[in-house]
Amino acid sequence: MKICGLRTEADVDCAVTAGADAVGFVLTPSPRQVTVEEATRLVAAVPPEVLSVGVFLGMPVADVRGIAVKTGLGAVQLHGDGYTAGDFAELAGLGVRLVRATSTAGERVEVGSFGEEMLILDSPRAGSGEQWGWSALRGQTGRWLLAGGLRPGNVAEAIETVRPWGVDVSSGVESTRGTKDHGLIREFLAAARP
Repeated sequence: MKICGLRTEADVDCAVTAGADAVGFVLTPSPRQVTVEEATRLVAAVPPEVLSVGVFLGMPVADVRGIAVKTGLGAVQLHGDGYTAGDFAELAGLGVRLVRATSTAGERVEVGSFGEEMLILDSPRAGSGEQWGWSALRGQTGRWLLAGGLRPGNVAEAIETVRPWGVDVSSGVESTRGTKDHGLIREFLAAARP
């Protein structure tokens, strides 16, 4: 279970205490963006048993590499269809876990086809918080996470419907765009637990 778009140490503490397996920090333009310096401080607050993930969209791979090294991230998430298998290959020796995130119209996407360890299948309008046609993903296999439109009130149904390996949420646990609601984080993680 991944809680993404965290911006404060209190956000990290809440997510970790409530049982998140991974926490994400957005390092490209977004209402949830943190600076490299902020990410470095936040990553340091993440215990070793929780995966710290840097989220990148449209940033050159050389810059991603530099930020990953500087911040001490445990994983790099390349988001969107602008990244190629070659980009993942360039990061393969970095010593971090690689995550690919892509929007999907429900087609099957093979986990690992770009060299990633984990795959996030997101809404066609990533970051919108809008629920979408998850049921088309029934039968998807491998280490993949469902994202897009998840919130405390529907995550259990989504898990039951498509049986993902994991779930990823950001806007579904916010009080306002970019501001996490700690009560919603706790409710989401409780609802997502089997």
